[in-house]
Amino acid sequence: MSRATTGDLTPAEDALWRSLGRAVHRLPRRLDTAMVRATGVTMTEYAVLQALTEAPDHRMRMTDLAAACGLSPSRVSRVVDGLAKDGLAIKEKHSDDARSAVAVLTGTGLDRTREARAQYLAIARREVLDLIDPAHHEALGDALRSIAEGP
Repeated sequence: MSRATTGDLTPAEDALWRSLGRAVHRLPRRLDTAMVRATGVTMTEYAVLQALTEAPDHRMRMTDLAAACGLSPSRVSRVVDGLAKDGLAIKEKHSDDARSAVAVLTGTGLDRTREARAQYLAIARREVLDLIDPAHHEALGDALRSIAEGP
C-alpha cells in the first residue's frame, strides 16, 4: 500500500506540513503587530488600501475588492467601514447596480497608503524575504500561489 493511500507522510512532507502550520498561525500576528506599530493600519487594511490605490480611479466594486484581497464579502465590507471611520475610504452605491456597493479611496487614504508603503516593504523583508535564500524565492512563490489558488 502506498503512502498516498494510507495517508502517511514522508519525513520531509511531515516537516514541511508542520512548518507550514506554524507559519500560517504565527506569521499573521507578527505581520499585523509590526504593521500596526509602524503605520497604524493592519495588514488587511493595507491590502484593501493598496488594491484601491491600484484600481482605476481608486474605486472598486466591493465584490471585486474582496476577491482581490482574498477576503469574504462581509469581511471586506467591515474593513472598508473601518477605513471610512478613519477617513481613508468611502462606500458608495454602484452607479449601474443599486444592489452593489463600491469602495472609493479618499485623498487621505491615498496619502496614508503611500506613507505606509516603505514600512510595509521593510516588514516584508525583515519578517519573510530576508529569511529565505533568494534562489528559492521564485519556486516558493509558485508553490504558495498553488496553495492559495487551491485544487
